[in-house]
Amino acid sequence: MEARTIAIPAGVKIALGQGKTVSVTAPLGTIEADFSHARDISIRIEDGALSVKAEGQERRRKAAMVGTIAAHVENMVTGVTKGFTYKLKIVYAHFPMSVKVQRNRVVIENFAGERRARSARIVGDVEVTADAEDVVVKGIDIRSVSQTAANIEQATRVKSKDPRVFLDGIFIYEKGEGM
Repeated sequence: MEARTIAIPAGVKIALGQGKTVSVTAPLGTIEADFSHARDISIRIEDGALSVKAEGQERRRKAAMVGTIAAHVENMVTGVTKGFTYKLKIVYAHFPMSVKVQRNRVVIENFAGERRARSARIVGDVEVTADAEDVVVKGIDIRSVSQTAANIEQATRVKSKDPRVFLDGIFIYEKGEGM
């Protein structure tokens, strides 16, 4: 039977809700995740650690699901204790683009000389700051932080031109823990 245990650090509370809902709380905040889609997988808190086990016969898919759920919980613990930061670089050759944060969107103006502004959606409870050269995305949920950074990068994707020549865009150059 495949099993993984995750040690619960001091100052972190992990609670199991109805079904297979896991809630992780620490000084930076609370993150919840629903793993009810994982059949034949049990999640329990035993001896100051969270254990994820596959029930029944051992199969590759169940082993993969156990590893995936354990990795998600580890990321949740890291998020509520340290947080996550993604840094993006603003790159342009001729037309200086401007990046602004407006409510739940990042607005990119004058990208490659275009008149119409491009925009990217900010996902979840994420803090985005932009200056002349960098865009910084910070938050406690790695899924929201990484999706927001990907949305910003995709908003400046160059279509129907040679990407080796037209190098303009906003690109992720650093990912890390800590806020």
